Amino acid sequence: MSQERTPVLIVGGGPVGLALAGDLGWRGIASTLIEKTDGAIHQAKMDMIGIRSMEFCRRWGIVQWVESAGYNRDYIQDCAWVNSLNGFEFGREPFPSPRTEPAPPQSPQKRERCPQNFFDPVLRRFAQRSGLADLQYETELLDLSEHADGVLARVRDHRMGITRTMVASYLVGTDGGASTVRQHLGIPMEGPDALTYTTNVIFRCDGLERMHRMRPAYRYIFIGPEGTWATLVAINGRDQWRFSLVGGAEKRTYTHEELRTAIIRAVGREFEFEILSVLPWVRRQLVARSYQTRRVFLAGDAAHLTSPTGGFGMNTGLQDAVNLSWKLAARIAGWGGDHLLATYEIEQRPVGLRNVAEATENLRRMLNPRVQQPPPELLDDTPGGAQARAAFGDAYTEMMRREWFSIGIHLGYVYEGSPIIVPDATPAPPEEVSTYTQTARPGSRAPHAWLPDGRSTLDLFGQTFVLLRFGADAPSGAGLLEAAAQRNIPLTLHTIVDDEAARRYECRLILVRPDGQSAWRGNDEPGEPGGIMDTVRGAIA
Repeated sequence: MSQERTPVLIVGGGPVGLALAGDLGWRGIASTLIEKTDGAIHQAKMDMIGIRSMEFCRRWGIVQWVESAGYNRDYIQDCAWVNSLNGFEFGREPFPSPRTEPAPPQSPQKRERCPQNFFDPVLRRFAQRSGLADLQYETELLDLSEHADGVLARVRDHRMGITRTMVASYLVGTDGGASTVRQHLGIPMEGPDALTYTTNVIFRCDGLERMHRMRPAYRYIFIGPEGTWATLVAINGRDQWRFSLVGGAEKRTYTHEELRTAIIRAVGREFEFEILSVLPWVRRQLVARSYQTRRVFLAGDAAHLTSPTGGFGMNTGLQDAVNLSWKLAARIAGWGGDHLLATYEIEQRPVGLRNVAEATENLRRMLNPRVQQPPPELLDDTPGGAQARAAFGDAYTEMMRREWFSIGIHLGYVYEGSPIIVPDATPAPPEEVSTYTQTARPGSRAPHAWLPDGRSTLDLFGQTFVLLRFGADAPSGAGLLEAAAQRNIPLTLHTIVDDEAARRYECRLILVRPDGQSAWRGNDEPGEPGGIMDTVRGAIA
């Protein structure tokens, strides 16, 4: 067997693995990614890039790639609840098209509609851009063994028909819910059994909007006498649609004819369409008991499985990738402390637990009509039926808003209690879902503020630690700069003279990590700058 060496071996070539390979390359670190399939996406498992993920894309310089990836950015993004597309509409939440939706005041970016069949090629291009990521498709992990100085992985190259041994300093499993890496580590997933058994159907129908009476929408939720039973999504904003037949907690297999009948019921009339693919899948609420050993890590669906209600799954995985990437880079470069990598699980697992639980609550709200069934006159074409539909629709619309407006989930994660965050004794911010109040409190995402030169403060972060000085008369930060230089920690100084930015950051000196999280803040020169730098680089147990 031939043998290869790589600093980081990434197992799994979905969006999280590709983002990790890309971010490592952006930081100057080589990696090898193996993916057991050819990488083609026949069923997009995600379709929304959250606002924090788009901030990462901005950092990487690939926002234009995302915007031009293929989704129709002029397609309206309303969400509507109906009994059928040629029946009654109960209510809707209006949203502008991706092209016209403005960025919120908390960010220079906005969420973006970009299903996985469009986003994976973007991330693959990003991973290849540095020339440091070796992407090997149709290559499968057979087994692994962890040692004090590295990881041995035996892989099967199905293209060449050979088995190879790979030697890596670190290995990251981004290989999905049935993760081979997690199974080899013996790490169990924790959480309830199946939430629902669902079957997705991608079908092609050009001009579907002309075949029904409803106003266009990105997502339709179908509610009948039995409650919520299906959804329909404009998966490319043109001629392809994803129909999801939402079952219950018992497994059920459908024939093509049954699926066609369900789609016709949803549309409310016979029409011509072509089924492109069918994917039965299970909604779950599971989080790995542990995210890591000393040299092997889990990220994305390998670490947490969530209902797609809310769009948190892949976006949580990208947070995993960015959190882990700078720490791996720091250790490989030699300035990261002995305890730095152990903070990956400490910081990211609580985020996974929070996001998975929120997604399940979103699912519960979506399926609420199964529990509190609609009134029997809901579908009557009478004044009483109209009154019942208005009352039901108003209540359902209000209940669903928490899912549609979730900026606090995407931006409000806090690494509370992390050993590489220097706390400042201020109280933790309140948990927010539909709103988000920016804060530079240590452990939080460093706030966005527009600078006089047109950049965002977020544009200053990513490659190195950053020390922000607010005001020309702010302390120099010389102690921190000297301590960083002594430890070979990359640290960049920026002096910002802008009242609005200073107001958002609250203190005159802010230390921001390479992932964009606030690590320390103060109004005066710190008394022990070396201790601060040792803390944030993971050198203190």
